[in-house]
Amino acid sequence: MLEKIEGFIMKTQDYGESHKIVTIFSKKLGKFSAIARGAKKPKSRMAASTQPFVYGQYLIYVSTGLSSIQQGEILDSFREIREDIFKTAYTAFIMELTDKLVDKQKPDAFLFEQLRQTIDWINEHDQADIPIMMYEMKLFRTGGFAPVVNQCVNCGSTSAPFHFSIVEGGLLCNSCKMKDPDSIPLPSAVPRLLYLFANVSLDQVSSISVKEENIQLIRQLLDAYYDRYGGYFLKTKKVLKQLDVLK
Repeated sequence: MLEKIEGFIMKTQDYGESHKIVTIFSKKLGKFSAIARGAKKPKSRMAASTQPFVYGQYLIYVSTGLSSIQQGEILDSFREIREDIFKTAYTAFIMELTDKLVDKQKPDAFLFEQLRQTIDWINEHDQADIPIMMYEMKLFRTGGFAPVVNQCVNCGSTSAPFHFSIVEGGLLCNSCKMKDPDSIPLPSAVPRLLYLFANVSLDQVSSISVKEENIQLIRQLLDAYYDRYGGYFLKTKKVLKQLDVLK
C-alpha cells in the first residue's frame, strides 16, 4: 500500500553499496523500518531527507516486513541542533531511548507529539534538562515500568513527606520508608515535579523554573531507575556523561 507519511528519522543503517535502512517514528504508523534505495549516493534526492533527526514527509510502500521509501521531502532539518554538539547529543539520546522502548508499528499519537515538542524545545533553547526528563518519564510509562509518583507505592498514602525507592518502584511515605532502607528523602517540591513530569504535556507548561539542586536530584533518580528497569544499554548516555565534563 502506498501512503504519505510524516515522521522523524530516528536512525539509519547502511545497506549494500548505495542503500540505507532507516527507522522512522510517525504519528500514523508508529515506529517502522524502510529501505531508501540509493540514499547513500551524494547526489540522491533522498540523501538529505533520510539524515538522522530530520522531520520529513515520505511516500512509502508500506509492508508488514520492510517498507520502501519512494520519495522524501524535508519539513524541518533542525539546523540549530545539527550545529551544536550538546543539542545533537540530547536529541540522539531521546531518539535512542524512544527506539529502545517503543514497539514497532504501534502508533502512539500522544507520545509522538511529546517527542516533537521536546525536539522543538531542544532546537530553540539552550537548556533542555527539564523537557528531556518530562519526555523520559512518559517513555517509562510506554515501556511499562513507570514509577508510582502520585502516592505511596506501598500503602497508597498521599501525605508528605516522601522518599523515593528504586527497589519498590516509586514513592514511599514516612510510615513506609523502612520498606527500603536505601530510599532517598525528597524535598517537598520534588514529588509534585515528578507527577507533573509524568502527566503534563510539555506544551501545557508556559514556563519552567526548578531549583538546580532539584533538577540534579531528579536526573539522578531517573538514571538509577532506568538502570534497574530499562533493560537496554544506551550508547548516547555515555556520550552525554562525557560532554558534562566539557560544560
